[in-house]
Amino acid sequence: MDFNDFRAVLTPLVGIILFLCVVKWAYGRKSKQVYDEAANLPFTEDDDSESGETPAPVDQRKML
Repeated sequence: MDFNDFRAVLTPLVGIILFLCVVKWAYGRKSKQVYDEAANLPFTEDDDSESGETPAPVDQRKML
């Protein structure tokens, strides 16, 4: 067994291990809260309006 045979076995093995680590990181319990908060960001209200007025409601029919 020469070095090229060793690389041919090791490269896919390392790739599969890295892929499984990324999947575990992305779908882990700790990441769920971060992704839920990021998913709800478009629905949060901006509190930095200078005039203190609330923005006018958006007509949902125009968005379709």
